[in-house]
Amino acid sequence: MTGPAHSSLLHFDAEVFRSSFDRKPFGYTHDLHRLDLFSFDNLLKLAERYVPTQPDWFVAGSAPTPGTEFYSVDHGYLKPHEAMMRLEQGAHRVLLKRLENHDSAFRDLMDLLFKQIIELNGGLHGQKVVRRESAVFISSGAAITPFHFDPEINFFAQIEGEKRYHVYAPVAVSEPELERFFVRGMVDIAQIDLDGRDRSHEHVFPLVAGLGLHQPQNAPHWVETGASRSISYSIVWETDKTRADGRVRACNHYLRQAGLQPRPPGRGIDAAKAAAMSAVTPVRMATGNLLRSLRSR
Repeated sequence: MTGPAHSSLLHFDAEVFRSSFDRKPFGYTHDLHRLDLFSFDNLLKLAERYVPTQPDWFVAGSAPTPGTEFYSVDHGYLKPHEAMMRLEQGAHRVLLKRLENHDSAFRDLMDLLFKQIIELNGGLHGQKVVRRESAVFISSGAAITPFHFDPEINFFAQIEGEKRYHVYAPVAVSEPELERFFVRGMVDIAQIDLDGRDRSHEHVFPLVAGLGLHQPQNAPHWVETGASRSISYSIVWETDKTRADGRVRACNHYLRQAGLQPRPPGRGIDAAKAAAMSAVTPVRMATGNLLRSLRSR
């Protein structure tokens, strides 16, 4: 199959979708692995075009353990296509972000999948999408991605090889942990400790080509590949509501530092908290940028 010719490439249990969307991880099946778009040769050519756009790609080695600090893992100073050509000679992880900005076929695919997901969810329920992206992950066999969470709703699909995906329900992360991340006011991965995490919230998905999972926003996870090369794809997004919840948590961080016990999003004066952080965050970030600039002089 050369492109997204069918309107339903993802296959869900409708009842599981309705009861668990953005609350609990759940599995599904798909036909994405049948698309020529995801062939290794096509992705290799795409990776070569990525080189000048470094914010859109990330290369790292395998973490020694799931609890390793995310950005401490050696990256080997390889460009994405170079790491892809060395998958059998080492343990490499390649992430190509924002595929839709580099290949119109990936934009068409993302649009198609997002439409199907949102229709099954009964629409956006008054929310507005503020960020929507797709990505592909190409990894060596026996590679580990360390434990972290992402501030986005995610549908993840295995295209080639095997992955064992360990994902926890969002309730496994405490409000103070979330608040410390969202006070930074940026989109990035969030490092948290794996040790002591409540294993009753863990879901383990053995993924092969044709299987996928839904990862709710702020659901912590770590991943290990099987014995051979792995290719995976994801589509993620944020809405104005999820962004506002992040600002509420940022405000709660400061309230907690002041000795208060603030209520989490949905249980208090969210609009006032979000509005306060809308004013504070740009000033704080500008001040931080200025301080970093002055220190470098």
